[in-house]
Amino acid sequence: MPVDFGRTAADYARHRAGFPEALFARMVEGGVVAAGQRLLDLGTGTGSLARGFARRGLQVVGLDPSRPLLDEARRLDDAAGVAVRYVEARAESTGLADASFDVVSAGQCWHWFERARAAQEVRRLLRPGGRVVIAHFDWLPLPGNVVEATERLIRQHNPAWQGHGGTGLHPAWLGDLALAGFTGLQTFSFDQAVSYSHEAWRGRIRASAGVAASLDADAAARFDAKHVALLARDFPEEPLRVPHRCWVAIGVKP
Repeated sequence: MPVDFGRTAADYARHRAGFPEALFARMVEGGVVAAGQRLLDLGTGTGSLARGFARRGLQVVGLDPSRPLLDEARRLDDAAGVAVRYVEARAESTGLADASFDVVSAGQCWHWFERARAAQEVRRLLRPGGRVVIAHFDWLPLPGNVVEATERLIRQHNPAWQGHGGTGLHPAWLGDLALAGFTGLQTFSFDQAVSYSHEAWRGRIRASAGVAASLDADAAARFDAKHVALLARDFPEEPLRVPHRCWVAIGVKP
């Protein structure tokens, strides 16, 4: 299914929750990242991971193939008072120098890459002893909750969408890292609810792969109208408390 998040860049920047502060705290406290290190954030989108690491004193480069998303990232950086350098390129072929980063991260995007090629590129870019960090912050469709109902509605409007029914766990990524020669593999996860108004949840869903990033404008508008009705009928209370799971995989370049 062709997906172009640039088509929904404004909703993406405004309504996607980004990664929780607890993730960055654990990265620092666990010694995975440290102030002054050079970090490359692949598939940076609107820069959620990049900004979080820049706030903690890392020298950050964000990389993404979508110019509209990078434009939103720069705008959000200006508002946050942080500096990130952005590069328009793909994760599998960055064009950046060998062994030039202490950390390479990838947030909410590893599944979009040609994974074996991306893992090899990450290894090339890291200095010996450098770390790769793959992170996800996924909503959880639980029986009867707003996520399950919303996913069902997306599938009615976009049967080709495969992003439903997730658990927030991604063990296959460990195999990708192991095959690329990374060692010391470890994971951690934690659950956290995110509050959304109806308007914000609609925007978050429009910014997903199954709606405005893949449907044409008329089809996305039809979906959104049905979504308004669903929320008013079945989930009228605001804010919505939407369960999420943060999952992180870490590997070390020998």
